[in-house]
Amino acid sequence: MWTEESFVMRALRWLSMDSLAWSLRRYHCPVPKDALVLEVGSGGNPYVRANVLLDAYEDTRERHWAPLVSDRPTVLGFVENLPFRDGAFDFVIASHVLEHSIQPENFLAELQRVARAGYIEVPDAFMERINPYRDHRLEITVRDNRLVVRKKAGWQVDPDLVELYEARAKRPITQMLMPARPFDFHVRYYWSDRIDFEIVNPETNTHWQAAADTLRPPAVGSHWSFRTWLRKLVRLVASQGHRNRSIDLLPLLRCPVCHGIDLKPAQARLTCSTCRTDFSLINGIPRMLASYQHGSIDL
Repeated sequence: MWTEESFVMRALRWLSMDSLAWSLRRYHCPVPKDALVLEVGSGGNPYVRANVLLDAYEDTRERHWAPLVSDRPTVLGFVENLPFRDGAFDFVIASHVLEHSIQPENFLAELQRVARAGYIEVPDAFMERINPYRDHRLEITVRDNRLVVRKKAGWQVDPDLVELYEARAKRPITQMLMPARPFDFHVRYYWSDRIDFEIVNPETNTHWQAAADTLRPPAVGSHWSFRTWLRKLVRLVASQGHRNRSIDLLPLLRCPVCHGIDLKPAQARLTCSTCRTDFSLINGIPRMLASYQHGSIDL
């Protein structure tokens, strides 16, 4: 039912220009103009069509220290315990965030709870196996329109395979094959009503400490600065800016502690009338970061 690629994307792929078509996917969202769209894990380069953004971190290595973009209504919270009401959105985008989750069952259940349909994008399991990331806790692929999720017991599932790959094949694959065929190395999954998924090893513990690497990258150069400003310009022109500025977050929110929906704004905080938990408001962004791992509160 979904138009997974725009006309321009299909034309570019027909011309064997997959790399350019891939770059345009972030500007394609097959929903009506009046649909309310949430993006989770929005990070530093949110989808143009998203109306509301959610991320767990203002600053994190997991997105290579890219600063959080909050140019429309934004909430800080965990996807595994979304601070939004049931069915609050028509569509939810989760691009390159599911693979970071310690609890994929909760993650996918929450997407289905708050939205009627959505889009998930992740590195394909094969790409993750040979080219693992320090903070990725899952390998994900798709079979017969079902997401197949494998939990990782450590950031490298097969160190011997990674060593063989890095010694001989990494350069041609990452510099020539992957850029030319990006669609083949990623999962793009549209769903409606429900997400069909299977976790093949639910017993695996993913609560491992990510490999130490806390150094920030050097300051970005002019090339990246130009790209950043170009993205800003495209978002400004192509997003539903007027509509986004008029969105009232309060009717969309629920307390992530007790799931109450009566939240009262007062000065620089929101207070849940049911459990009396206070959530700080910083620069207009609610920090609704109640922990989902152990039932504790982290505000």
